[in-house]
Amino acid sequence: MNGEAKMNLKFPVAAALAGLLAACASYGPTPYQPAGGSDMGYSDTRIESDRFRVSFRGNSLTDRETVENYLLYRAAELTLQNGYDHFTIADRDTDRDRQIRSSGPNYYGSRLDYLYFHPRHGWIGAYSPVWGPSTYREVTRYEASAEIVLGRGPKSSDANAFDAREVSKNLAGSVARPAQ
Repeated sequence: MNGEAKMNLKFPVAAALAGLLAACASYGPTPYQPAGGSDMGYSDTRIESDRFRVSFRGNSLTDRETVENYLLYRAAELTLQNGYDHFTIADRDTDRDRQIRSSGPNYYGSRLDYLYFHPRHGWIGAYSPVWGPSTYREVTRYEASAEIVLGRGPKSSDANAFDAREVSKNLAGSVARPAQ
């Protein structure tokens, strides 16, 4: 291979590696953002003039506490954006979605890693110790949702009532926004 051919090959390989590293570096817990095409992030729906349904869905790297904090932060944000002072949680739930994922060369759901055809013996299943067995891991995702009622003035003594300014101030330091 001559020098020019080597240079022509180096650029696409370097570009592919740079893209792969950028993709790996940006993958992490779901940041505080509106739910978009991936459905990860917050969403809200106005039910009445002073009542909303709010939810936050995290990916498998977002822990339960973060999902629930982002839900409360979004509720406080909505409250302040609409000119109210506090919110009361009328209904709240956190769902956990657990799945077992497999990876590896075990393509047929058994110990067979590949099949080949022998003219005298027909199809033969084989196992390759080089490929190794499949690996399994548990993937857990959380989604928190709540119905909130907005209010003006000082909050009530109800345990489910929150001062929006205090919630916003106290949780702002733990809110990770998307990288620009």
